Amino acid sequence: MGAPPGYRPSAWVHLLHQLPRADFQLRPVSSSFAPQEQEYQQALLLVVALAGLGLGLSLILIAAYLIRVCCCRPPEPPGSKSPPPGGGCVTWSCIAALLVGCAGIGIGFYGNSETSDGVSQLSSALLHANHTLSTIDHLVLETVERLGEALRTELITLEEVFTQRTELVAATRGARRQAEAVAQQLQGLAFWQGVPLSPLQVAEDVSFVEEYRWLAYVLLLLLELLVCLFTLLGLAKQSKWLVIVMTVMSLVVLVLSWGSLGLEAATAVGLSDFCSSPDTYVLNLTQEETGLGSDILNYYFLCNQAVSNPFQQKPLLSLEETLNVTEGNFHQLVALLHCRSLHKDYGTALRGLCEDALEGLLFLLLFSLLSAGALATTLCSLPRAWALFPPRNPSALCSGSRLSEPLFHARLETAPPLRSLPGCWRRPH
Repeated sequence: MGAPPGYRPSAWVHLLHQLPRADFQLRPVSSSFAPQEQEYQQALLLVVALAGLGLGLSLILIAAYLIRVCCCRPPEPPGSKSPPPGGGCVTWSCIAALLVGCAGIGIGFYGNSETSDGVSQLSSALLHANHTLSTIDHLVLETVERLGEALRTELITLEEVFTQRTELVAATRGARRQAEAVAQQLQGLAFWQGVPLSPLQVAEDVSFVEEYRWLAYVLLLLLELLVCLFTLLGLAKQSKWLVIVMTVMSLVVLVLSWGSLGLEAATAVGLSDFCSSPDTYVLNLTQEETGLGSDILNYYFLCNQAVSNPFQQKPLLSLEETLNVTEGNFHQLVALLHCRSLHKDYGTALRGLCEDALEGLLFLLLFSLLSAGALATTLCSLPRAWALFPPRNPSALCSGSRLSEPLFHARLETAPPLRSLPGCWRRPH
């Protein structure tokens, strides 16, 4: 008997599983997957807190940079006509950061798709396992019903017909007892009947959560894409109001990017711990939720030569030969009770969750890092960039604002006096 296709942890799983973990008191925590333990929960929350710390440091550095630019700027020499140095560098650094952000958005879309594919494999495996278990229950119920009908009709009728033949009546009663024993043994094969845990319900819950997760990331990616595009448009059009609005939106997206980075990092770390050794946790959780014996669960989840078939004691082949009327059901039942089908579903679920989904999470993590860095650079550059925009109408020249002086100071020197411009009026002192 060939072994069914199994699951092997990937290199990413081994790498993330080796990272140190600590609780809130910075005490080392085991990397074994134990979400019910408080120390392990604190270790994952600490990963999220590191992202919050990164957000706080980013905001502090951005604020310190802008304060330095605005308040610690050296005074301009009188009669200076040249624009401040570094104006073009500021604009191009902002554009470069936005382009890096757009590249990160592309990575984010790919990672979101990979994560969705992995979760879809998990849901499909659960649905197929539910179909297998339901088919086993249906075949057992149908066969037991046929046997019960035979006991109530054919065998009882034979007893009445052979009333005068004692030896035939004894043989008929022996056949009836054998059929009753067969029915009792068959009822023991429907091991999933009455179990409170439903793979169908689990698959529906997973799909429901995944739909909203996928939609939330698509909206976040589209929001950042719009911010990048409209910021580039504002720089190209030299529109102050558009750049100011996009500066505020960049701050919002920066906070969302750091938040998503924390969630992605904690999920990737926890998922790597689960995927490094999933059998023990899945066996214990399934036994706790279903109440099934460890021999049955080990047979289906491990499915190797070291684990014996718990149904071998039930003489399925001899029953198949005895009851020709249900031969087709027995053939199918024997095939379904083998561990190959359910173990294949188990392996598919693990590969989808621990390979595609984890890889997608890592790409989303890279997107969040690129997004946070690009938006932080943009927030530092945009206020300096809009200070270099020229005024839109002559009345702006009369406002006395210094924001429009650097690039166009020379133009103001050659223009007519302010009082000669139409629409300009300066109150005499």
